[in-house]
Amino acid sequence: ELAEFNRTCIRQQVGPCECVILANACEAAGASDRNRIRELDEISGSVRMIRETREASARSGNQLARCVGGFADGEVLAWWNAEIKEGRIAGTYPVSFGVCCDALGIGGERAVLMLLYGFVAGNVGASLRLGMIQHLEGQEVIHSLKPLITETARRYAGAPVSEVWQFAPQTEINQMRHEKTDAKMFIT
Repeated sequence: ELAEFNRTCIRQQVGPCECVILANACEAAGASDRNRIRELDEISGSVRMIRETREASARSGNQLARCVGGFADGEVLAWWNAEIKEGRIAGTYPVSFGVCCDALGIGGERAVLMLLYGFVAGNVGASLRLGMIQHLEGQEVIHSLKPLITETARRYAGAPVSEVWQFAPQTEINQMRHEKTDAKMFIT
């Protein structure tokens, strides 16, 4: 079930949405196109229908940018962190990831591969902490998804932002339910 959940999310959300935004953010940061980066941040926030996931994306993006800004140089990254600090942008995760990757000299397709692997590893880690799977099962899930991760990175790393979409209604319904629960083990 964990592998299938990850497949669905990669095919229906992370690939066609976050990966496309990330790759475009890398490109825009490389060109120092600040207006484009702002536009990508707005798009990234607008495609998240659930408030909790929108806010989590901004929190994660803000922390990533602040952390990388502590050791990496880059005019665009410094500007991005100032925009976040002043509250002029949300600082969503895929855009922050792209800006940070550009500052670190990591290209678009590699950045997309990193995002996809991190997504899967994060879900496997959460399942391990919840006691739903054992370590070797987690490694099997990650290994089984490598071809999909590679295929998704190749497919979406060069896609224009006009092709951003996502459609995973069951996942979003579960996220809506999670948003309303009193006790939570994880934010999202």
